[in-house]
Amino acid sequence: MPRVVFTSNLQRHVNCPETQVAPGTVRSALAQVFAAQPRARGYILDEQGHLRKHVTVFVDGQRVRDRELLDDAVGESSEVYVMQALTGG
Repeated sequence: MPRVVFTSNLQRHVNCPETQVAPGTVRSALAQVFAAQPRARGYILDEQGHLRKHVTVFVDGQRVRDRELLDDAVGESSEVYVMQALTGG
């Protein structure tokens, strides 16, 4: 089963334990996590359901292509990592 992992930096702000999810898309994987951890949704997604500016998601080591649709595939053995992006200069 695919698993979704939130970095420890994000876990300092919101409870997001590692979760096994059904295969599908990044959006469906995150929806499964949010069903168990509803507070995490507002920290990861904005009001339109897009990834927030300060969040980055990787699937099997590749950054997601579309931060709005979140339609990158999550396969049977995928690893999805959700992390806080560094911004600023």
